[in-house]
Amino acid sequence: MMNELTLLQAMRDKTPVATDAAVEDGRKTLLRRIDPSLPRARPTHRRRTAKRVGIISLATAAIVAALVAGDVLGPAGWRGAATAQAAKVLNDAAQTTIETADPVIKPGQYLKLQSSNVWGSYSTDESGKQFQWLDTEIMTMYIPADRTGEWVWERSGRIPTTFFDEASKEHAKSIQPDEPKAYVLRGANGGFYGSSPDQSGFPSTEYLASFPRDPHMLLNNIFKKTVGQGQSIDGEALVFIADLLRTGMVPADLRAALYKAAALIPGVTVTDGQATLGGRKGIAIGRVEEASHTRQDIIIDPKTGLLIGERQVLTQAQGPIPAGTATTLTTIETSVSDTVP
Repeated sequence: MMNELTLLQAMRDKTPVATDAAVEDGRKTLLRRIDPSLPRARPTHRRRTAKRVGIISLATAAIVAALVAGDVLGPAGWRGAATAQAAKVLNDAAQTTIETADPVIKPGQYLKLQSSNVWGSYSTDESGKQFQWLDTEIMTMYIPADRTGEWVWERSGRIPTTFFDEASKEHAKSIQPDEPKAYVLRGANGGFYGSSPDQSGFPSTEYLASFPRDPHMLLNNIFKKTVGQGQSIDGEALVFIADLLRTGMVPADLRAALYKAAALIPGVTVTDGQATLGGRKGIAIGRVEEASHTRQDIIIDPKTGLLIGERQVLTQAQGPIPAGTATTLTTIETSVSDTVP
């Protein structure tokens, strides 16, 4: 197997041609040289980032893909890491997480996950005019102590709540004139839309157990799962971490490892030292994607190491939506319940 130094030397001596086709061919060649049997990456969790990828990011993805294919520990080292301030927050949160016990769910009880979610909505009328606004949905998930039992999921339905111009407000009302009705889903083993939690979009116990707990190996594992997706290899890794954490189902040891892995991602900084989300205060750690003018944040309670929530924020105005707006947002709070709806 090619080692990291040999690979870097080869890349330094042979600059990639700046065309999409050439970069893609180079990526495939590098992957085959490292591990000929490596399969194509498949999407796993929510992918919310725009798919525009520049030539430079494709070239970077080729290098990183080749390294992580062989579980080489290089990507987090030679390309940099989070700022010292962000790394301290994340590593401190990891230590606090380990010291803070997860809720103990006894037989007959349920892990209760309450979340408030915001999503951007976009629509076009018959004339081609575009409209944008934000929807909100409140959810409560009940997961039994025996996860093979029946899960219960209360959903309010998506409700248009935030408007930035009158035209979009009127359009939203015209396509959804009635208030959405709340509903309850039930599914054995979390199979609301499929036969397993993974198929329904929720991580199974087996899936969570499959992740390495060493932060370097964990980040390389995430790089493998997300290579070729999103706008940048580093940005997509942080999105993956945010998506997994926001489920509220990640055990403390993996949660701590995810924090430490995020500290190894280049470009990650403290974006807000006094972030407020859902009435709770924490520290926001994030990373900016210049191509789409968005920033992915995770907000952590430094006292407990628990995730308060995550969000994607516009760093530049998008149509009527001003800069600084969170166009996707999830707050999460966990507790134990003796009953379900």
